[in-house]
Amino acid sequence: MDFLMSGLAACGACLFTNPLEVVKTRMQLQGELRAPGTYQRHYRNVFHAFITIGKVDGPAALQKGLAPALLYQFLMNGIRLGTYGLAEAGGYLHTAEGALSRPRSAAAGALAGVMGAYLGSPIYMVKTHLQAQAASEIAVGHQYKHQGMFQALSEIGQKHGLVGLWRGALGGLPRVIIGSSTQLCTFSSTKDLITQWEIFPPQSWKVALVAAMVSGIAVVLAMTPFDVVSTRLYNQPTDARGKGLMYRGILDALLQTARTEGVFGMYKGIGASYFRLGPHTILSLFFWDQLRTLYNTYTK
Repeated sequence: MDFLMSGLAACGACLFTNPLEVVKTRMQLQGELRAPGTYQRHYRNVFHAFITIGKVDGPAALQKGLAPALLYQFLMNGIRLGTYGLAEAGGYLHTAEGALSRPRSAAAGALAGVMGAYLGSPIYMVKTHLQAQAASEIAVGHQYKHQGMFQALSEIGQKHGLVGLWRGALGGLPRVIIGSSTQLCTFSSTKDLITQWEIFPPQSWKVALVAAMVSGIAVVLAMTPFDVVSTRLYNQPTDARGKGLMYRGILDALLQTARTEGVFGMYKGIGASYFRLGPHTILSLFFWDQLRTLYNTYTK
């Protein structure tokens, strides 16, 4: 049940935040490996990107990649939050005195995140491809011509096999390790502190909401550079063997991005990342916490 509730919570959040994921993906691919000022900026900021996509591609384009996004969230967060929840319920994250151990919490969050993200990597890659697809006048990054999730998975599998389906998976792991450990550690720590300080009544939904808001800020600051290069690794064109033509791996992507686009290039789309990751973190962790509370209430 913990895995099911975790997956459903993440899907609930994804329905609201997927348009922001589309915007974030395109802003991260905009001006890829180009020096600032040498390319046309189709998307000046989050709000301009929303208007531009809606006007040129149509309002439905803001929900591009929704099917793989929902499936990825169910798989990845079902495993991630479910595993973390089991570790928390088993008392593995607390010291002998009953206090939350931050190193254990961070390690459990990272391990749980890696498991979920690696298994869901092919789905995330296809999601990135679909969300990057745009009309030629506002296109950024390499443009794949997929017709949908199943067609994309089938085509990649036929051309490049399992290796092609898991292309970029290892490069995406640092993003998940840092994001997941930061998110779950700060969420649990903040929730623990608020409960100790008795700011809100016991079992109040406000405890989970405030803890999730703090966690969202921490995640965006820590994860954005790795999120940018992960998006680019997944979206880069490939040769006949399915090998990326632009980057050799995550370190190469980080170095090339920093060298050509500067430090700010590492934080491209941070506004969209915050507007997406912030609400997604808040909603998914809030739904997760409330679903677990309801389940424990009605099964006792």
